[in-house]
Amino acid sequence: MLQNIRQQVQGPTIKILVWLIVISFSIFGIESILVGGGSGGVAEVNGEEVSPQELQQAINTQKRRLISMMGENFDPAMVEDDVLRAPVLNSLIGRILMMQSAKSMDLAVSRKELDSLIASMEQFQIEGVFSPQLYTSVLSSAGYTPAYFKQTLREDVALTQLRSGLAGTEFATSLELTLNAQVGAEQRDLRYLTIPLQSFIDSQEASQEQVAAYYADHQDDFRTIETVELDYIELAPEQFVKPVEDSAVLEAYQLEIENAQYKTENRVSHILFETRKDEDEDALQQRVTLAREKLAAGADFGAVAKEFSDDVGSAANGGDLGFSSGDAFPAEMEEAIAQLPVNEVSAPVKTDAGTHLVLVTERKEGSAPPLEELRPRLEEQLQLAQARVDLLLAVEQLKDLVFNAEDLARPARELDLTVARSEPIARNQADGLFANPALQAAAFSEEVLEEGHNSDVIELGDDRFVVLHMHKHNPPQVRELADVSEQIAGIIKEQSAREMVAAEADRLMRELAAGASIEQLANSAGYDWQVELGADRRNTSLPPDVLSLAFGMPAPAEGEVLADFVMTPAGDAQVVALVRVNPGRLETLDEPAVVALRRQLNSEYANLLDTEFQRGLRESADVSVM
Repeated sequence: MLQNIRQQVQGPTIKILVWLIVISFSIFGIESILVGGGSGGVAEVNGEEVSPQELQQAINTQKRRLISMMGENFDPAMVEDDVLRAPVLNSLIGRILMMQSAKSMDLAVSRKELDSLIASMEQFQIEGVFSPQLYTSVLSSAGYTPAYFKQTLREDVALTQLRSGLAGTEFATSLELTLNAQVGAEQRDLRYLTIPLQSFIDSQEASQEQVAAYYADHQDDFRTIETVELDYIELAPEQFVKPVEDSAVLEAYQLEIENAQYKTENRVSHILFETRKDEDEDALQQRVTLAREKLAAGADFGAVAKEFSDDVGSAANGGDLGFSSGDAFPAEMEEAIAQLPVNEVSAPVKTDAGTHLVLVTERKEGSAPPLEELRPRLEEQLQLAQARVDLLLAVEQLKDLVFNAEDLARPARELDLTVARSEPIARNQADGLFANPALQAAAFSEEVLEEGHNSDVIELGDDRFVVLHMHKHNPPQVRELADVSEQIAGIIKEQSAREMVAAEADRLMRELAAGASIEQLANSAGYDWQVELGADRRNTSLPPDVLSLAFGMPAPAEGEVLADFVMTPAGDAQVVALVRVNPGRLETLDEPAVVALRRQLNSEYANLLDTEFQRGLRESADVSVM
């Protein structure tokens, strides 16, 4: 079928249609065909339109966050556009509502403040100094343009101002602090003993009749794990590595030595003079002249930069812009830098950004290593680059071949590939190639598992691809009684022992109610027991189950002892006798504890206010989702 389509594409009619599409793209632009006419908004928030491009940008940003968070546990199904679209759009609408509220309050951030904030971000700094090259590189790798990043950051700062203002309206009163201290700083005196499960298990027995009856009633608990055995073809770049011609290595070497890392590098500082509002050219030149006179008189360049420069990001660092190998700054600046001796200030240099006084503070002469030193790396790079090309061509051919093939034998034969056989694979496979969630999903899909078709060619990342075919399905089977009788006997013994532990705990509870003490009961039965005086909710010496039970019990009356018990996940019983409850008092807390309590309450109130504020905005807004 696919071969027929390819043959028909060669016909003259198809070629004419393709040329018409190409002409349409060139005249109207591809967006006119893909996006269509009209506004095309995906939502409207109080008259402000949310464009498809804005939503897609937000989806892409969320994808990158999730991929970064999941790391090796990355699941492609969680970052599908269809999965992310609704929650991302809802979040985007909430952000727009908050921004509209911020604008109505005239909350904003100045350009200088924004530039200063960017310059202070560690991810854009090299050895503590802002690097323009690193700035653009980091943004590019993250999928941001500088303009989009600045706009997003400007909005984030405005939203932070809004939330800070809301949080500042909430505070904990003295009464609220006092009431919360009574609960949060409460102390309890208690005694407890532990009834160990193991002491009862050793005395239990399980007859053959009990084992057989349990097996008959719980056969589903003793099934084997469902597995599949797969035939698969795996493609990776290393399968396509071939020797490279020496001429290609020489060509790569020439390109390498022309690379920026072997060029002369200059560390540059500058003073930028921008034309300010209501300032003419003469006024600008007066500032330039005054700065040059100070430099000529021996003033420190960094001090003059802090005083005069309009580049907030570099002025704070004495005008330092970092290193350039000839392509980091505007052409006019690079030309002046190349001709400028070290530690000499240039004449005024005009660029689109303004007028600059440039200083070269350091110069590193570049020198390329010899060919033989670089040959192994260059050969590896060339081999890998060609291997990737051959790999992708093979992947496209494999996709066509496996689509209509009954199994993987013929596609493997035609492409000179190897079909491998897997060990039994479970649905929750935890290691090896088939621990990959995408492969597990394909292996147990209806198409592969039930219909016996080849899977799609699945991309795993790192230029690795796999296609699957079912060799054998091993459904769950009930294991033979003889194979599980020992396991069942252990289960029966533990269940009986747990019942006896609970019965023993009930007996001790009755003894406590009759006036016996924890100490007397523990000593008579040989159980371990402990006393804890003044335990608070953050106590770390008590077992968690005991602490939770003790603080869940009501306060006993004067002279009364309340008792209860809890079964731990391990099957032990812990019997607790609560003797006394001492309410917390604010005046007994030290200053750090009071500060922490106040901060906790303020944070809780601020979060609640933020949530209710956003809910109010949403309820009163005119929101339409297309």
